[in-house]
Amino acid sequence: MPIKPKVKDRGRYTSDINAVARQAANMLLLKPLVWRVTKVTVHGLENLGGLDGAYVITANHSSHLDTPLIFGSLPKRLSRYLSTGAAADYFFTNWWRAFTPVLFFNAFPVDRGKGRTRSGSAPHTHRGLAGSLLTDGIPLLIFAEGTRSRTGGMGTFKPGAAALAISRGVPVIPVALVGAFSAMPSDLQGLPKGRPPVHVVYGHPMQPAPGEIAHEFSERIRRQIITLHDQTARAYGMPTQADYARTLALGKAADKAEKAEKASTEKGDERPPESPSAG
Repeated sequence: MPIKPKVKDRGRYTSDINAVARQAANMLLLKPLVWRVTKVTVHGLENLGGLDGAYVITANHSSHLDTPLIFGSLPKRLSRYLSTGAAADYFFTNWWRAFTPVLFFNAFPVDRGKGRTRSGSAPHTHRGLAGSLLTDGIPLLIFAEGTRSRTGGMGTFKPGAAALAISRGVPVIPVALVGAFSAMPSDLQGLPKGRPPVHVVYGHPMQPAPGEIAHEFSERIRRQIITLHDQTARAYGMPTQADYARTLALGKAADKAEKAEKASTEKGDERPPESPSAG
Protein backbone atom coordinates (compact mmCIF):
# COMPACT_ATOMS: atom_id res chain seq x y z
CA MET A 1 0.00 0.00 0.00
CA PRO A 2 1.38 3.45 -0.87
CA ILE A 3 1.97 5.95 1.88
CA LYS A 4 -0.61 8.73 1.74
CA PRO A 5 1.06 11.63 3.53
CA LYS A 6 -1.11 14.15 5.29
CA VAL A 7 -1.28 17.48 3.51
CA LYS A 8 0.43 20.22 5.47
CA ASP A 9 0.19 23.94 4.96
CA ARG A 10 2.85 24.78 2.38
CA GLY A 11 1.73 28.22 1.27
CA ARG A 12 0.52 28.63 -2.26
CA TYR A 13 0.91 24.96 -3.27
CA THR A 14 -1.96 23.86 -1.01
CA SER A 15 -3.93 27.10 -0.90
CA ASP A 16 -7.62 26.50 -1.58
CA ILE A 17 -7.98 30.02 -2.97
CA ASN A 18 -5.11 29.42 -5.39
CA ALA A 19 -6.56 26.03 -6.34
CA VAL A 20 -9.94 27.55 -7.19
CA ALA A 21 -8.30 30.33 -9.23
CA ARG A 22 -6.06 27.83 -11.02
CA GLN A 23 -8.90 25.49 -11.96
CA ALA A 24 -11.03 28.41 -13.10
CA ALA A 25 -8.16 29.73 -15.27
CA ASN A 26 -7.66 26.30 -16.83
CA MET A 27 -11.35 25.57 -17.40
CA LEU A 28 -12.25 29.03 -18.71
CA LEU A 29 -9.10 29.97 -20.64
CA LEU A 30 -6.48 27.33 -21.33
CA LYS A 31 -8.56 24.19 -21.81
CA PRO A 32 -11.05 25.79 -24.22
CA LEU A 33 -8.13 27.09 -26.31
CA VAL A 34 -6.28 23.75 -26.49
CA TRP A 35 -9.48 21.77 -27.10
CA ARG A 36 -10.47 24.24 -29.84
CA VAL A 37 -7.19 24.02 -31.81
CA THR A 38 -6.89 20.22 -31.41
CA LYS A 39 -9.37 17.34 -31.31
CA VAL A 40 -8.69 15.78 -27.91
CA THR A 41 -9.73 12.27 -26.91
CA VAL A 42 -9.04 11.07 -23.36
CA HIS A 43 -8.62 7.36 -22.52
CA GLY A 44 -8.17 5.42 -19.29
CA LEU A 45 -9.61 7.76 -16.66
CA GLU A 46 -11.31 4.70 -15.16
CA ASN A 47 -7.82 3.49 -14.20
CA LEU A 48 -7.56 6.39 -11.74
CA GLY A 49 -10.79 5.71 -9.88
CA GLY A 50 -9.19 4.60 -6.61
CA LEU A 51 -6.32 7.06 -6.68
CA ASP A 52 -5.95 9.18 -3.56
CA GLY A 53 -3.26 11.29 -1.94
CA ALA A 54 0.02 12.21 -3.60
CA TYR A 55 1.22 10.65 -6.84
CA VAL A 56 3.66 11.29 -9.70
CA ILE A 57 2.49 11.61 -13.30
CA THR A 58 5.11 10.78 -15.92
CA ALA A 59 4.42 11.27 -19.63
CA ASN A 60 6.29 11.45 -22.91
CA HIS A 61 7.20 15.05 -23.71
CA SER A 62 6.84 16.14 -27.32
CA SER A 63 5.20 19.58 -27.43
CA HIS A 64 4.07 22.69 -25.57
CA LEU A 65 0.61 21.12 -25.55
CA ASP A 66 1.63 18.37 -23.14
CA THR A 67 1.14 20.10 -19.78
CA PRO A 68 -2.20 21.77 -20.71
CA LEU A 69 -3.46 18.43 -22.05
CA ILE A 70 -2.79 16.67 -18.75
CA PHE A 71 -4.12 19.44 -16.53
CA GLY A 72 -7.18 19.79 -18.74
CA SER A 73 -8.00 16.08 -18.97
CA LEU A 74 -7.59 15.04 -15.33
CA PRO A 75 -10.64 14.97 -13.04
CA LYS A 76 -10.79 18.08 -10.85
CA ARG A 77 -10.21 16.09 -7.67
CA LEU A 78 -6.84 14.94 -9.02
CA SER A 79 -5.69 18.18 -10.67
CA ARG A 80 -6.66 20.45 -7.76
CA TYR A 81 -3.17 20.63 -6.22
CA LEU A 82 -1.15 19.08 -9.06
CA SER A 83 2.19 20.85 -9.44
CA THR A 84 4.76 20.71 -12.21
CA GLY A 85 8.37 21.87 -12.38
CA ALA A 86 9.56 24.94 -14.28
CA ALA A 87 13.11 26.14 -14.85
CA ALA A 88 14.18 28.28 -11.90
CA ASP A 89 16.75 30.23 -13.93
CA TYR A 90 14.12 31.27 -16.47
CA PHE A 91 10.64 31.40 -14.93
CA PHE A 92 11.44 32.29 -11.33
CA THR A 93 13.77 35.24 -11.80
CA ASN A 94 10.91 37.74 -11.44
CA TRP A 95 7.21 37.68 -10.60
CA TRP A 96 5.82 38.43 -14.06
CA ARG A 97 7.72 35.58 -15.71
CA ALA A 98 6.56 33.17 -12.98
CA PHE A 99 2.94 34.37 -13.08
CA THR A 100 1.71 32.19 -15.97
CA PRO A 101 3.18 28.80 -14.92
CA VAL A 102 2.18 29.41 -11.30
CA LEU A 103 -1.36 30.47 -12.20
CA PHE A 104 -2.10 27.62 -14.60
CA PHE A 105 0.15 24.79 -13.38
CA ASN A 106 0.98 25.44 -9.68
CA ALA A 107 4.60 25.40 -10.86
CA PHE A 108 7.56 24.92 -8.55
CA PRO A 109 11.14 25.99 -9.39
CA VAL A 110 13.59 23.39 -10.66
CA ASP A 111 17.34 23.99 -10.85
CA ARG A 112 18.83 23.08 -14.23
CA GLY A 113 22.42 23.07 -13.01
CA LYS A 114 23.32 26.40 -14.57
CA GLY A 115 25.70 28.62 -12.67
CA ARG A 116 23.86 31.90 -13.19
CA THR A 117 20.32 33.11 -13.73
CA ARG A 118 19.29 35.20 -16.73
CA SER A 119 19.95 38.34 -14.67
CA GLY A 120 23.50 37.16 -13.90
CA SER A 121 22.94 36.54 -10.20
CA ALA A 122 23.73 33.29 -8.42
CA PRO A 123 20.72 30.98 -8.40
CA HIS A 124 18.86 29.84 -5.30
CA THR A 125 18.99 26.14 -4.62
CA HIS A 126 15.72 24.24 -4.80
CA ARG A 127 17.17 20.80 -4.24
CA GLY A 128 14.75 18.56 -2.41
CA LEU A 129 11.70 20.71 -3.06
CA ALA A 130 9.94 18.10 -5.22
CA GLY A 131 10.36 15.49 -2.51
CA SER A 132 9.09 17.88 0.15
CA LEU A 133 6.00 18.64 -1.92
CA LEU A 134 5.24 14.93 -2.32
CA THR A 135 5.72 14.40 1.41
CA ASP A 136 3.18 17.16 2.01
CA GLY A 137 0.67 15.38 -0.21
CA ILE A 138 1.08 17.48 -3.37
CA PRO A 139 1.02 15.40 -6.59
CA LEU A 140 3.63 16.15 -9.23
CA LEU A 141 3.80 16.12 -13.01
CA ILE A 142 7.33 15.28 -14.15
CA PHE A 143 8.50 14.78 -17.74
CA ALA A 144 11.26 12.23 -17.21
CA GLU A 145 12.91 12.92 -20.58
CA GLY A 146 13.83 16.35 -19.26
CA THR A 147 13.08 18.19 -22.50
CA ARG A 148 10.72 18.09 -25.47
CA SER A 149 11.38 15.60 -28.25
CA ARG A 150 12.55 17.19 -31.49
CA THR A 151 11.67 14.09 -33.53
CA GLY A 152 8.48 12.69 -31.98
CA GLY A 153 10.36 9.69 -30.60
CA MET A 154 10.79 9.19 -26.88
CA GLY A 155 14.23 9.75 -25.38
CA THR A 156 15.77 8.04 -22.38
CA PHE A 157 14.19 8.69 -19.00
CA LYS A 158 16.05 10.30 -16.14
CA PRO A 159 15.43 8.24 -12.99
CA GLY A 160 14.44 11.17 -10.77
CA ALA A 161 10.67 10.67 -11.03
CA ALA A 162 10.99 6.96 -10.22
CA ALA A 163 13.35 7.70 -7.34
CA LEU A 164 10.89 10.21 -5.87
CA ALA A 165 8.05 7.69 -6.08
CA ILE A 166 10.16 4.99 -4.42
CA SER A 167 11.42 7.25 -1.61
CA ARG A 168 7.99 8.73 -0.83
CA GLY A 169 5.96 5.56 -1.34
CA VAL A 170 3.61 7.06 -3.91
CA PRO A 171 2.38 5.58 -7.20
CA VAL A 172 3.43 6.66 -10.69
CA ILE A 173 0.72 7.32 -13.28
CA PRO A 174 2.05 6.57 -16.79
CA VAL A 175 0.54 8.82 -19.46
CA ALA A 176 0.97 8.56 -23.22
CA LEU A 177 0.40 11.67 -25.33
CA VAL A 178 -0.34 10.55 -28.89
CA GLY A 179 -0.36 13.05 -31.75
CA ALA A 180 0.86 16.01 -29.71
CA PHE A 181 4.15 16.11 -31.62
CA SER A 182 2.42 16.06 -35.01
CA ALA A 183 0.00 18.74 -33.82
CA MET A 184 2.67 21.08 -32.47
CA PRO A 185 6.28 20.13 -33.28
CA SER A 186 9.08 22.19 -31.80
CA ASP A 187 9.61 24.19 -35.00
CA LEU A 188 5.96 25.21 -35.39
CA GLN A 189 5.34 28.94 -35.20
CA GLY A 190 1.97 29.69 -33.63
CA LEU A 191 -0.92 27.36 -32.82
CA PRO A 192 -1.90 24.10 -34.56
CA LYS A 193 -4.06 24.39 -37.65
CA GLY A 194 -7.00 22.21 -38.70
CA ARG A 195 -7.70 20.64 -35.31
CA PRO A 196 -5.28 17.70 -35.52
CA PRO A 197 -6.22 14.66 -33.37
CA VAL A 198 -4.52 14.24 -30.00
CA HIS A 199 -5.04 11.39 -27.53
CA VAL A 200 -4.29 11.45 -23.79
CA VAL A 201 -3.96 7.89 -22.47
CA TYR A 202 -3.85 7.17 -18.72
CA GLY A 203 -2.46 3.82 -17.61
CA HIS A 204 -2.91 1.96 -14.34
CA PRO A 205 -0.96 3.36 -11.35
CA MET A 206 2.43 1.69 -11.08
CA GLN A 207 4.40 0.72 -7.97
CA PRO A 208 8.03 -0.41 -7.77
CA ALA A 209 8.59 -4.13 -7.38
CA PRO A 210 10.33 -5.30 -4.20
CA GLY A 211 14.00 -4.45 -4.45
CA GLU A 212 13.55 -2.55 -7.73
CA ILE A 213 15.93 0.40 -7.98
CA ALA A 214 15.13 3.75 -9.57
CA HIS A 215 16.78 3.06 -12.94
CA GLU A 216 14.89 -0.23 -13.31
CA PHE A 217 11.55 1.26 -12.27
CA SER A 218 12.11 4.23 -14.57
CA GLU A 219 12.75 1.98 -17.57
CA ARG A 220 9.66 -0.09 -16.76
CA ILE A 221 7.58 3.12 -16.68
CA ARG A 222 9.07 4.17 -20.02
CA ARG A 223 8.22 0.82 -21.62
CA GLN A 224 4.65 1.06 -20.32
CA ILE A 225 4.24 4.54 -21.81
CA ILE A 226 5.53 3.25 -25.16
CA THR A 227 2.99 0.42 -24.98
CA LEU A 228 0.12 2.82 -24.20
CA HIS A 229 1.30 5.15 -26.97
CA ASP A 230 1.65 2.52 -29.66
CA GLN A 231 -1.59 0.67 -28.87
CA THR A 232 -3.51 3.92 -29.28
CA ALA A 233 -1.50 5.05 -32.31
CA ARG A 234 -2.18 1.79 -34.16
CA ALA A 235 -5.88 1.92 -33.29
CA TYR A 236 -6.23 5.40 -34.81
CA GLY A 237 -3.74 5.13 -37.70
CA MET A 238 -1.18 7.47 -36.15
CA PRO A 239 2.64 7.18 -36.00
CA THR A 240 4.06 4.72 -33.47
CA GLN A 241 7.38 5.13 -31.69
CA ALA A 242 8.89 2.69 -34.22
CA ASP A 243 7.60 4.92 -37.03
CA TYR A 244 9.29 7.96 -35.50
CA ALA A 245 12.53 6.00 -35.09
CA ARG A 246 12.36 4.81 -38.72
CA THR A 247 11.77 8.34 -40.01
CA LEU A 248 14.73 9.60 -37.99
CA ALA A 249 16.98 6.81 -39.27
CA LEU A 250 15.99 7.44 -42.88
CA GLY A 251 16.61 11.15 -42.44
CA LYS A 252 20.07 10.52 -41.02
CA ALA A 253 20.88 8.10 -43.86
CA ALA A 254 19.73 10.64 -46.44
CA ASP A 255 21.84 13.37 -44.82
CA LYS A 256 24.87 11.07 -44.77
CA ALA A 257 24.41 10.18 -48.43
CA GLU A 258 23.99 13.83 -49.38
CA LYS A 259 27.17 14.80 -47.53
CA ALA A 260 29.09 11.93 -49.13
CA GLU A 261 27.88 12.95 -52.60
CA LYS A 262 28.79 16.57 -51.96
CA ALA A 263 32.26 15.60 -50.73
CA SER A 264 32.78 13.39 -53.80
CA THR A 265 31.71 16.20 -56.12
CA GLU A 266 34.02 18.71 -54.43
CA LYS A 267 36.91 16.22 -54.63
CA GLY A 268 36.26 15.75 -58.32
CA ASP A 269 36.25 19.50 -58.92
CA GLU A 270 39.67 19.76 -57.26
CA ARG A 271 41.36 17.35 -59.72
CA PRO A 272 43.79 19.03 -62.17
CA PRO A 273 42.66 19.04 -65.79
CA GLU A 274 44.01 16.20 -67.88
CA SER A 275 46.76 17.01 -70.39
CA PRO A 276 45.62 17.07 -74.02
CA SER A 277 46.66 14.00 -75.94
CA ALA A 278 49.65 14.36 -78.19
CA GLY A 279 47.91 12.66 -81.03
